[in-house]
Amino acid sequence: MTTTLGPNGRWNAAALGVKSSDTGAASARTWGHTRTRRNFEREGTGYVCFVHDPVVFARAAMTVVEHDDPVPEAALAWAEVEAEKTDAGERGGTEWADWTLSPTASALAEKSVPLINRGHAAVVEATVAASRLGVPEYDDAELRARLDYFADVVERAGGDREREALAVVAANSAWVP
Repeated sequence: MTTTLGPNGRWNAAALGVKSSDTGAASARTWGHTRTRRNFEREGTGYVCFVHDPVVFARAAMTVVEHDDPVPEAALAWAEVEAEKTDAGERGGTEWADWTLSPTASALAEKSVPLINRGHAAVVEATVAASRLGVPEYDDAELRARLDYFADVVERAGGDREREALAVVAANSAWVP
């Protein structure tokens, strides 16, 4: 997840897929005119926060979450980054922008090894599918079938936090489990 400073002086938390590179920089793509994109364009900086709690992630992905501090309590680690727009375009009626994220500072907040389960991964994938519902480029029936599958995985392989996170996805999207 990422946090970016908004014009109201608060840090907006949002899901952002970050890809690492061999150079130490990372890349990401924003879709639409999201708060993250606008804040990157205005400020040129942000934080990549590594969280394991699926509820924290689902809320960041599906709702508007703002914090007074750039690093939320749930972060296991973080990296402050400079964000430079490297490309932009449009696909399926939605504008996108590519960013290079160059770390300027980082910290490890937690030294525990988080347990990963299939339910956790299903929550992450469910946020992606739910965010694409209603986008003309994607088939809603296929997305709903994916969401139903992810719900089944969460039920079989997830725990209470994954179930709660999936409820956040359902409550903040056009998907009804």
